[in-house]
Amino acid sequence: MAKAEKWIQNAITAPGALRKQLAMPKGKTIPAKTLASAAKAPGKLGQRARLAQTLKGLNKKG
Repeated sequence: MAKAEKWIQNAITAPGALRKQLAMPKGKTIPAKTLASAAKAPGKLGQRARLAQTLKGLNKKG
């Protein structure tokens, strides 16, 4: 069970990659609308955007 609890550490392999793909400047937040449209994209961009949405949801609950 401990392995399932620590999935976030293994999920983030390239910090800042989503921001780089979206051409967002460092230090600015990615707008929710941009994140939602990126989450619909196929491939790595979509995966990274969906992970960001998941982590954003986890942050609000805690």
